[in-house]
Amino acid sequence: MIVLKTTDIKKTYQQESALEVHALQGVDIEIMQGEFVAIVGTSGSGKTTLLNMIGGLDYPTSGSVTILNTNIESLNDKELTIFRRRNIGFVFQNYNLISTLNVYENIVLPLQLDGKEIDTTYVENIIQTLKLEKKIYSVPFNLSGGQQQRVAIARALASKPAIILADEPTGNLDSKTSMEVMGLLKMSAAKYQQTIVVVTHSEEIAQLCDRIIRIEDGLVESYDSKK
Repeated sequence: MIVLKTTDIKKTYQQESALEVHALQGVDIEIMQGEFVAIVGTSGSGKTTLLNMIGGLDYPTSGSVTILNTNIESLNDKELTIFRRRNIGFVFQNYNLISTLNVYENIVLPLQLDGKEIDTTYVENIIQTLKLEKKIYSVPFNLSGGQQQRVAIARALASKPAIILADEPTGNLDSKTSMEVMGLLKMSAAKYQQTIVVVTHSEEIAQLCDRIIRIEDGLVESYDSKK
């Protein structure tokens, strides 16, 4: 089943100098359920812009993004916020945890915001899988960077989204912890049949994924399947 499809996505930014920057110049991708995909590109290639379009954090100048057969450009702001909360999980480079909440509270917060009943068995399974059971009462300040990123992954998984978008999830981590976090994402994708898209500039990180989509100058340069 196709979880994500972009059709001729273009994004143009207007600079103060009146120059136009064509960040995306017609991107077509398809991602299937359960895939673990890397989007790779150098700085300025358009990979983060593409992630923002996919996640509904910004609107394309033209083209469409479809998630679970829903064209997200057709949604108004309120509908998009609800759709995003229910169907898209985010893992950011800077973790984006709430400093005043403990680990467990951070993990279940999206469910509470959406008024969903917490599937405690599922959440506890995620916590054990990510080896956070001894940290559930700790606040982010008392966690290492790797532990905070585990919490962010658990939070993204807890709401059972259609797709998880990870934006440079290892950017603030050392190489050993980076490999550990990527291993956890890969394991989570397999264990929970979760679709995960990782945006990275690191070839080493990308090689851990099942498929690599290379972006350069706002265009898809290649698709590399490693299966």
